[in-house]
Amino acid sequence: MYAPARHDEVTGLVNYVDEQLTALRAAAFGLTEEQARATPCRSTLSVGGLVKHAAWCIRGALTRLATEVTEQPFDAAAFAEFNDSFVVRDDETVADTLEEFDRLRAELLAAIAKSDPSAVTVAPPAPWHGILDARPIHTRYYLVHLVEEWARHAGHADILREQIDGVSVPTLALTLAGMPASDFFTPYEPTPGTLLA
Repeated sequence: MYAPARHDEVTGLVNYVDEQLTALRAAAFGLTEEQARATPCRSTLSVGGLVKHAAWCIRGALTRLATEVTEQPFDAAAFAEFNDSFVVRDDETVADTLEEFDRLRAELLAAIAKSDPSAVTVAPPAPWHGILDARPIHTRYYLVHLVEEWARHAGHADILREQIDGVSVPTLALTLAGMPASDFFTPYEPTPGTLLA
């Protein structure tokens, strides 16, 4: 949880984005590579795939925050790349995906911290939502969208993790943050040699 504070707007946005990315990453804590690739629900989503997709989204956000929006069609190649971003392929590992995620996450948080939420920019078309034209926005709109995007996937990751071994993401995140045991919290104990252990 992003603890209550009297932060300025951009610091608040950094913390809300970071909180969602923390949850996504924590979902992999203590899993084996095989478990992180598992798809225990009716969808094809896996914890490792969600971490990989988040890294893909972070790369896009870094580009988006650093450059002007251009209208690029969402063609078949772009759609294939989008779908591939959810799958940890046989030539990839979840451990490597987590390393890339951590590196990109640090870059993203720094980029958001330097951004101006009130800056005028443009949202590209989103034909999958019926928006066929670019529309004027403030950077704030985009940053809040990032919170929305990663919160959705953090929820997916929490459900997947609970299906795998019954452990909730808040427990994992608090354990990784070093929270001591109390009447309200029992830290998770991962098996040595598992992801992030």
